[in-house]
Amino acid sequence: MGRRLSRTAQVACLAAGALLLAGCGGSDSATTSAPSASGSAVPGSSVLSGQRLTVLDQPISYPTGKQARVSSEVVELQPGQQTGWLKQRTPTFVYVLSGTWSEEYDAGVTKDFAAGTGFMQAQGVWHNGSNKGQDVARVLVVTMGAKGVKDVVERGG
Repeated sequence: MGRRLSRTAQVACLAAGALLLAGCGGSDSATTSAPSASGSAVPGSSVLSGQRLTVLDQPISYPTGKQARVSSEVVELQPGQQTGWLKQRTPTFVYVLSGTWSEEYDAGVTKDFAAGTGFMQAQGVWHNGSNKGQDVARVLVVTMGAKGVKDVVERGG
């Protein structure tokens, strides 16, 4: 069951969203759409709006009782490269900047995401990102965690 965000966490998430939209070509005329597990960016539209579920249809849940912390990074994979098995412990937004990003989940489910697609990564489920294409795949990863909470763990680590 999802938990209500503290005022600090709400402000941090709004700021991260504004920065994300600014960096992805968003504009003041952004429209909203129905929530979905993933969305494609079209100039002047939102990538995700009112998202409540991860890509595996899990409710998004935030760490509680800690100071909110938002982090981001750009991850790049060459053709044939993989991230290794990871597990997100906090809500994580992924936006495919270029190429096609593939995710294999522990239960054998595989999902492919084209450039311009955004999605909320599964939480608490092992997954392995990969680039099965011929071009470099780049994603923007935004984690919405809390001070003292490790956002991601590596299998065997």
